[in-house]
Amino acid sequence: MPILRIYYRVIALLAPEKGLAITLALANLSLAGVYFLEPWLFGRVVDALADKAHHNAWRFIGAWAAVGFAGVAASVWVSLHADRLAHRRRLAVIAQFFEHSIGLPLSFHGQHHTGRLLRIMHTGSSNLFSLWLGFFRDHLATVLSILVMVPLALRMNWKLALLMIALMVSFAVFNAIAMRRTHKAQGEVEQLHHEISERVGDVFGNVMVVQSFSRISAEVAEIRNMVRRVLTAQYPVLRGWAWLSVANRAASTLTIIAIFALGTSLNGKGEVSVGAIVSFVGFAMMLIGRMEQFAGFISGLFFQTHSLNDFFAVLDTPAVLHEQAGAPDLPPDVRGEVAFENVSFGYDVSHPALKHLTFRVPAGGTAAIVGPTGAGKTTALSLLYRAYDPSDGRITIDGIDIRSVSLHSLREHIAVVFQDPGLFYRSIADNLRIGKPDATDEEIEAAAQAAEAHNFVVVKPDGYSTLVAERGRSLSGGERQRLAIARAMLKDAPILILDEATSALDNATEARIQRALNKLTENRTTFVIAHRLSTVRNADVILVLKDGELVEQGRYDELVAMGGLFAELDGQGRFVADAEESEDADLSGGSAEANEPEPAES
Repeated sequence: MPILRIYYRVIALLAPEKGLAITLALANLSLAGVYFLEPWLFGRVVDALADKAHHNAWRFIGAWAAVGFAGVAASVWVSLHADRLAHRRRLAVIAQFFEHSIGLPLSFHGQHHTGRLLRIMHTGSSNLFSLWLGFFRDHLATVLSILVMVPLALRMNWKLALLMIALMVSFAVFNAIAMRRTHKAQGEVEQLHHEISERVGDVFGNVMVVQSFSRISAEVAEIRNMVRRVLTAQYPVLRGWAWLSVANRAASTLTIIAIFALGTSLNGKGEVSVGAIVSFVGFAMMLIGRMEQFAGFISGLFFQTHSLNDFFAVLDTPAVLHEQAGAPDLPPDVRGEVAFENVSFGYDVSHPALKHLTFRVPAGGTAAIVGPTGAGKTTALSLLYRAYDPSDGRITIDGIDIRSVSLHSLREHIAVVFQDPGLFYRSIADNLRIGKPDATDEEIEAAAQAAEAHNFVVVKPDGYSTLVAERGRSLSGGERQRLAIARAMLKDAPILILDEATSALDNATEARIQRALNKLTENRTTFVIAHRLSTVRNADVILVLKDGELVEQGRYDELVAMGGLFAELDGQGRFVADAEESEDADLSGGSAEANEPEPAES
C-alpha cells in the first residue's frame, strides 16, 4: 500500500539515531502496556468491593496508583527525548535535502521553480517532524493496543469482544473508503499549492517588472483566483473526511451502548461479573480512544502523502554527475593544458547540442569561442567544469580525464565569470569571498581595485559590508559584472572561463578592465566567449562553432583570410562595430554605464 511505504520511508530517516529511536520505541510500548493495567485494576477493585473484600480493594488501589505514577514519569521521559530527536532529525533532513538538490544538474533546476523547491523542503520537513512525534507518542501504542487488547478481551468474554472487533472493522472500512474517494482530489490540491508558490516566487523575483508594467492588481487577482481554485478542490476532500469522523463517532457510541446492553444481559445469566463489564467498558473506551488516534493518524498521513512524495522524489533524483568512489584530486601543480577529444553532448539525446568537438589549448594559452547564437559556446565550456558530462568523448586537463578526479578539486582549479554575475543576498565582501573563503580584507580590496570595482564600493553606505540585494538588484549591471570579475581574480585559478564577462560594461570601463583581465590571464589557460574585437584578435586560437560543431579554428588573421564563417561574421560588423564604438566612447569621454540609472540606495 503506497501510504504504508511512505510511512516506512519516514521512519527509516531515523536510522542515524537508531539507538535512541529503538529505546524510545521500547519505552513507548512498555508505557502502552502500563495503560492496559488500569482498566483491569479498575475491574478488580469493583469486584473486591462487591465481595466486601476491602483489604484486596486497597491493595488493588495501591497498585493502580503505582502504575499511574510510573506511567506519568515514563511519559515525561519519552516526550522530552522524542521532541529533541524529532527536532534534530528535521533540521538534518533539511540540510540533506539542500545538499542533494543543489548538487543536481542544471537541467533539474531548469524544470523546477525555486518557489516550488522551497515549499517542498519546508512542507516535507514539517510533515516528517509531526509523523516522528506521532510515531513515538501514539502510533506504537495504538498498534500494541490492537495486538494485545483484542486477544485479552476474547479470553475474558468472546461475546463482548466481538463488539470491539466489529468497531475496529468499521473504522478500517470507513477510512479505506474515505482515502479511495479523496486521494486524487488531494493530489490536485497539492499541485495547486505548488503553482501558487511558483507564481509568488516569480512575482517576488521580478518586482521591478511587475511594478513598472502596472501589473500589481493583475498579479494579486490571479493569486486570489488560484486560492479560490484551491478551496474549490479542497472542500470536497474535507467534506469526505468530515463524514468519516461522524461515522467513526457514531460507531463508537453504538459500541459502548451495545457493550452495556449485552453485558447487562450476560450478568443476569451469571456469565460475567460487574467488574468484568467495567473492565470491558474501560477496554472499549481505551480502544475507541486509540482507534480515533489511529483515524487521526491515517487522516494526517493522507493529507501529507503528496507533499512527502514530492520530498522523496527530489531526494531520489539521481545526481547525473557520477564521481568515482575515492577519486583522487587534481595535482596541485596543474599547468592547465585542456583538450576536448571527440566530445559530443545533448540535453536531449535525439538533438545533440555539441558534435564531435576536438581541439587542444596549451597551458597558459587563450582560446576565444565565437559563433552564431545557439552554436553551443556556453554549453561547451560548461562541460569543462562538469556542469554536465559529455555523452561521448572525453575532456582532459594536463592529460587527465576530468571524470577520473574529484569534482571539488576540478572546480577548485577553474574560475568562471558568467554573463549573469550571480550575486548573493549577502555583503559585497561575502560575495567576493565566494572566490576565496579565507581571503583577507586586503586581498579583497586588491581584487576589487584590479577589477575597477573598488571606487564604487567605497562610496556605498557600508563599503564592503554593504548588503547586496537579491541577485544584485541594488547594483547596476556594470557594478555586478565588475564584482564577478573581482571574485574570479580572488580565486586565482590556473584555468579561467570568461562567458561574456564584459557584456554589461560600457566601452570606456571595459577598456580599463581589459587591462586587469590581461594581467589576470597571464600564465593561465583562458577561454573567452566574447564579441569584442580586442579579445578575439589577441587570442592564441579562435574556435568557431556552428550548430554545435567546430567548423573553423585558427588565429584572427588566418580565419579572416579563409573567407569562411568567421570572415562572414566579421564582415557583418559583429566585431568591428565594437571597436568603432570603443573609439567613439574614448573620443567623446562618454560612457553607456554613466547614463545607466543607478538603483536608489536604501
